[in-house]
Amino acid sequence: MSHVHTYAYTDGILVAERFPISEVSGYINKKNTTVWVDYLEPTLNDLTLIAEELDLHELAVEDALHSHQRPKVDYYDDHLFLASHALNLDPDTGTLSVSEIDTFIKGKCIITVRNDNNFDIHQVLKRWKVSPENIAIDTSYLLYSILDVVIDGYIEAVNQFDEYYDQISEELFSESNIDTTHQQEWFNMRRSLFQFHRVIISMREAINVLLRREHNLIDERMLPYFYDTHDHLIRVTESTDVLRELVATIVDTNLNLRDYRQNQVVKQVTSWAAIIAVPTLVTGYYGMNVPFPGSGSDYGVIFSSGLMVTASLLLYWLFRRRDWI
Repeated sequence: MSHVHTYAYTDGILVAERFPISEVSGYINKKNTTVWVDYLEPTLNDLTLIAEELDLHELAVEDALHSHQRPKVDYYDDHLFLASHALNLDPDTGTLSVSEIDTFIKGKCIITVRNDNNFDIHQVLKRWKVSPENIAIDTSYLLYSILDVVIDGYIEAVNQFDEYYDQISEELFSESNIDTTHQQEWFNMRRSLFQFHRVIISMREAINVLLRREHNLIDERMLPYFYDTHDHLIRVTESTDVLRELVATIVDTNLNLRDYRQNQVVKQVTSWAAIIAVPTLVTGYYGMNVPFPGSGSDYGVIFSSGLMVTASLLLYWLFRRRDWI
């Protein structure tokens, strides 16, 4: 269901909200006033209305209407369009949910478009309410707040990945066997990690484009904050690269340990089979219907029994010494 919420800030103070889209231009023309329009699951008519009100480019409106855009920044004559992805990892199932947040910035107006309610917009509102006194709430600060909340979600997801694979690493060398019922979960986590990596690489490229100063759509005073966000994103990228290498190491180690344990089992089974084969050989030899030394006498029984016991004990001692059984 389509939902729209409008806000107007004058000198950093909320002065109006839930006003019609037709009044957006009027608030923008007021001195020191910034307008935020937040759409949730908008229709074509909703975006057409705001596009006509602010003269937004039709390609940007089309991108906002259709989700599944890769993270990117598009610059137009007097406004920009940013597609960003918020991520949420469920460590119990290994699934990664992606929420797209499309943002327009034109003059003193910022428009956000969300196609689902998975991104907690209230976290952004909290950032705005506790903004530093030396920073005015304008479109640059609002955009920074959105990106900061999104990248904080990336950091949380990286920590969840890290904790999960630390636990898996410990289970590899535990005495108990690994529970194979979680294989689907392991596969989902690995797939989610690669999906996560693709998103943050695209986000890093998008922020690089956003920081180019030739467009002059970002307030110079806010650039240090955007650079700080970019630095956090680089750290997330580096952590993800380390995690991907760790996953590859875990897979190789798991395969090697599985082969090692299989070899141990084969050695034990083979050793016991060799021990059992000795009595079978002796009894088979003495069971032939032909005369042999000790045939038909107590000596033959004692000798064959002693041979079986001695040979079996000798093989047991030899395999035990080599730690095969």
